[in-house]
Amino acid sequence: MRKIEKQSDEKLQENLKKAGEIPRHIAIIMDGNGRWARKRGLPRVAGHKRGVETVRDIVKACAQVGVKYLTLYTFSTENWKRPKDEVSTLMRLLLKSLKDRADELNENNIKLTTIGDVNALPEVVQKRLFEDIERTKNNKRMTLNLALSYSGRWELLEAIKSIGRQIEQGKLNIDHINEQVISESLTTKNIPDPDLLIRTSGEFRVSNFLLWQIAYTEFFITDVYWPDFSRKHLYEAIRNFQGRERRYGKISEQIKQIEKGITNVSNFPKEIV
Repeated sequence: MRKIEKQSDEKLQENLKKAGEIPRHIAIIMDGNGRWARKRGLPRVAGHKRGVETVRDIVKACAQVGVKYLTLYTFSTENWKRPKDEVSTLMRLLLKSLKDRADELNENNIKLTTIGDVNALPEVVQKRLFEDIERTKNNKRMTLNLALSYSGRWELLEAIKSIGRQIEQGKLNIDHINEQVISESLTTKNIPDPDLLIRTSGEFRVSNFLLWQIAYTEFFITDVYWPDFSRKHLYEAIRNFQGRERRYGKISEQIKQIEKGITNVSNFPKEIV
């Protein structure tokens, strides 16, 4: 990034931080690599390669602006159904990215984690992934969480099995199962739920991603294909988020009361309660 561009970007980030709350956790469905390539008469692999470069810059931008957790939907369980050549290419790109970016993650104080059925990944990818997770485990600036061989239904199924085993072993009473027990049985148990979910390519669906965790997440849909998604689009999504009122099932008057420090529901007007 040239000096003038860097100064301009830093100014944008500064204004964004002053404008309002920065999402603590952003999740992104990175969609549109294939369509980006097809639109240009290129093979799908060209879109995936360009998408990797987008990942690199967006990770940096999120860390710079103050995001604490970034979850990227990198490879879904459904993606295994794609043509073998494309799956092989994606695995090679993943391995190369892990090799190329590990030092950069450390330089930027970014911790790497993963969620999903990683045992389904090729052994060489697993080995490199776990090495990088170990190398970056003490980094504090931001956590980069890669969803690999992941789906929300797979995760919920695994959580149900885990809870069932605890009941079977007498470690958990069925009447004690609540939202916290379920949340702590998920692969994201150490990560807060996303504040903002960004989906590129204009599709209006969640594609089996973080089904439990996005119950109160704000959505931002953009028509931009992932390879063309830039910092300016990220900042636009954050500004959009800052302009929303997150009510979590309450109404505006209750939120205003809570912001004033009034948390006892008995203090709310009767028409609110």
